[in-house]
Amino acid sequence: MSDNDFTRADVCAAAIADAFKDDGEIFASPMGLLPMLGVRLAKLTTNPDLVISDGESLFLAGVPPLFAKADVVEGWIPFRRVFDVVAYGKRHVMMGATQVDRHGNQNISAIGDFAQPKRQLLGSRGAPGNTVNNRTSYWVPKHSDRVFVEQVDIVSGVGPRRAKEAGVAASRFNDIHRIVTNLAVLDVNGPDDTVRLLSVHPGVTVEEVVEATGFTLDVPADVPTTREPTYEELVIIREMLDPKGMRFREVPQPEAAR
Repeated sequence: MSDNDFTRADVCAAAIADAFKDDGEIFASPMGLLPMLGVRLAKLTTNPDLVISDGESLFLAGVPPLFAKADVVEGWIPFRRVFDVVAYGKRHVMMGATQVDRHGNQNISAIGDFAQPKRQLLGSRGAPGNTVNNRTSYWVPKHSDRVFVEQVDIVSGVGPRRAKEAGVAASRFNDIHRIVTNLAVLDVNGPDDTVRLLSVHPGVTVEEVVEATGFTLDVPADVPTTREPTYEELVIIREMLDPKGMRFREVPQPEAAR
């Protein structure tokens, strides 16, 4: 394996890890396969102070491979106690998103009119509480104009503009940090709290991202390329955290980074 022997899935894992690298000692709460991989990568590289769990009821001292049984346990975090952490605020959650609009609102509830939706999804679940109490990021495995829409059908997760309109109680801790997709990395720090393009993954053009986005995306004059994963990160991903290649379920091969 050489320094440039990486896939798009590896780039996405490293980009997710970067979203957590400056958090310090905080409960990292990834929802989904790639978010879990990225958080565990961050724990082993840039942010060893991250607090991670098995996604069910245990705080982990060690960092096991994806979906492996924990070998070192240091605490208990059953579902009811998660709400205490949510209220306290020392948490960074990375959720999925069926829709994201230009102001960073997220929808995981339903598609269509609220009174009679065309498709029922998960329901809002923890999205409202997450977005008004905790740092929140999103993972989108397939960047398209069906996901990135002008206005979400139902607001599950609250973006910064809507939070400000709701008042201090909603906006004080609202922090939509990153949106990582299979094409790019974005945030909501564009004009008037709109989605902004931060970087495009290796092999992806700005034009491709703009075309796959269903609203006018804020594009800076100079858009960098998302960094390549290091050799150390590739070893950790491929030999320690995901030796079975489960990450390719979300970002399939042979969509290579170069």
